[in-house]
Amino acid sequence: MNETEQLIETPSDSTGAVAASSSASSASASSSFDPRVDLAAAVELAGRTVAAVRPGQYDAPTPCEEFDVRRLSSHLVAVVRRISVIGRGEDPFSVPSFADEIADGDWAAAWEPGAREVARVWADPAVLGRQLRLPIGVLPGAAAAAVYTHELTVHTWDLARATGQSPDWDPALIERVIGVVRGALPAETRGGRIPFAEVVPVDADAPAIDRLVAWAGRRP
Repeated sequence: MNETEQLIETPSDSTGAVAASSSASSASASSSFDPRVDLAAAVELAGRTVAAVRPGQYDAPTPCEEFDVRRLSSHLVAVVRRISVIGRGEDPFSVPSFADEIADGDWAAAWEPGAREVARVWADPAVLGRQLRLPIGVLPGAAAAAVYTHELTVHTWDLARATGQSPDWDPALIERVIGVVRGALPAETRGGRIPFAEVVPVDADAPAIDRLVAWAGRRP
């Protein structure tokens, strides 16, 4: 069903989302790995995937049932913009959930300035320890980076699956995301206040990206 960005924008789901992001913060704090590295990689891969969408695919459905390719591309541009706003400590709701002003096919052109701004805003290592305002509440920057790495990665898979692309997934990055999301989004909490579909069973030795999206309720 839904993914992190939609979940955290649903006020009735804020309690579960805050708990999930707190788990992400704990996971980030326990490791010396800089979560901005994964965030930057997720932004880059999402941008390449958006750029490869062809005009004949705009109306195609995606594994995220609420979005077709057009709507998902618009949403991804909005997400990358929101990541910068959050890093600056500004109101996340100042960025709409969709970049509706962008004409069909112009999402890649809009992505480039958005990605550059993310890199600029998040370049300061101190951002990881700052308390940043997300739609779900105030969280450390390290947790915000983990939340949006997951958001971008799952949606990149959605867009790639809908448009016949095969992104060059980084297994190590995906494993780190899995480590966060399995604690943040337990299998037992699906439905009701946590609007994610049930976990889809996959083999334990399945590719990391398959295990990640299956945990999010997608069928690889």
